[in-house]
Amino acid sequence: MSDAGANQPHLKRVLGRRDLVLLFVVAVFNLNVVPSIAANGGVTVWLWIISLLLFFWPQGIAVIELAHRYPGEGGVYLWAKEVFGDFHGFLSGWCYWTNNMLYVPTVMLYFVGVSVFVLGPNHAALADNKSFALTASLALLTLLTVLNIVGLRVGKWINNLGAIGTFIAAAVLIGLGVVIWLRFGTTITAADFRVPANPRFVLNSFGVICFGLVGLELASVMGDEIQDPGRTLPGAVAWGGVLSGALYVGVTLTLLVAVGKNVNVLQGIVQAVSHMAGRVGAVWITVPFALMLSFSIAGIGSAWMGGSARIPFVAGLDSYMPSWLGKVHPRYATPYAALIVQAIVSALLVIMNFFGAGVQETFQKLLSLAVVLQLIPFVYMFGALVRFSIVEAVPRGQYSRVTMFLAGSSGLLTTILGIALVFFPAQQITSLWSYEIWMVGGTLFFIGLAAFFFFVYGRLKPPQLESASTM
Repeated sequence: MSDAGANQPHLKRVLGRRDLVLLFVVAVFNLNVVPSIAANGGVTVWLWIISLLLFFWPQGIAVIELAHRYPGEGGVYLWAKEVFGDFHGFLSGWCYWTNNMLYVPTVMLYFVGVSVFVLGPNHAALADNKSFALTASLALLTLLTVLNIVGLRVGKWINNLGAIGTFIAAAVLIGLGVVIWLRFGTTITAADFRVPANPRFVLNSFGVICFGLVGLELASVMGDEIQDPGRTLPGAVAWGGVLSGALYVGVTLTLLVAVGKNVNVLQGIVQAVSHMAGRVGAVWITVPFALMLSFSIAGIGSAWMGGSARIPFVAGLDSYMPSWLGKVHPRYATPYAALIVQAIVSALLVIMNFFGAGVQETFQKLLSLAVVLQLIPFVYMFGALVRFSIVEAVPRGQYSRVTMFLAGSSGLLTTILGIALVFFPAQQITSLWSYEIWMVGGTLFFIGLAAFFFFVYGRLKPPQLESASTM
């Protein structure tokens, strides 16, 4: 082993199979995206099924294949770098990281929308108060940053608690939906599952659904922190995927039964439970449900914040970003510098987007741009499978050439389609032009910034770091 490799900072292996399954559930099954999708009606159930077959199944194959070939810290960053070259690796990791700068604030806003119900349904309007929403979002962002700096040995329990809260919240929601359906029937008809005459808003949903199904790659981003990853990862991916897919379809159907298309994108889940609980004489359940769901949302924020911060950590070690981003905390052995930078940028984005737009529109704009950036690394992931299937006469990984080609082609085409369709505005957007400027300008800005760091900053790194990185 070279001296440079021996001197690299090392992270602790603390994640077992149970931790990974719970991490996948809390990362993949994000209740916060379901209300904005269900608001477009029953046709979204078909979109879920299509996405599960054409995007989610290939994603599981890609994660297992690439993690087997290229184990280690970095995940999507490392994979694209090894297969397509340094710049593509950096761009993949950069988009994965910056997406979370946009996505984590949406989780904070969703937490605010739900947690106010803990104070009682009469306080639900607080979520639309910009000052309150901003203060509460920044407070939660700070708390999760501190917990992740303390380390996964502590932070993983926030993830696990979030997964347990997710299971409980989904079980209560679906259970109430079944009771309502058995006792009162439903007004939902076959016509509600047809493509609407004006499908413009539904188009945006397809990209958001693909976004909602990402997360299987998150554990591989923390590859150096998994106990025996070769044995632990495949089973965890399978269980996490099956559970998350079933929960998504079940919750979407339940929202349609309970509330129909009049779903608030921030409070839709609690709105549905409150409505159904009132019909069956169990209004008391709303407050504990909101508490469980708040735990779930906090777990989602913690999982994505902690996982994505490993990207600038690795990029700092490669010296394509400031080297201090690759530092680990002297006591907790966590990438604290990357976590702090991520929290600061996320906080600035939250503050910036509160000027002018309402809380729901702010949520939707941040979410849509996050979808674009999140899906770019998946273009590389699926492209890698296609490349392996074509250039390797004898595959050296987990799957056959046919399986890799089918999964890679399906996932690649679905990902590109999802990126394109999210540029169609959701129904919460009030100005088409400001939305398109935000989407196009934001995408070009973040990609341009990645090119700057790689081609300009990367060339300025000291010669000794240049030589060390090639050893």
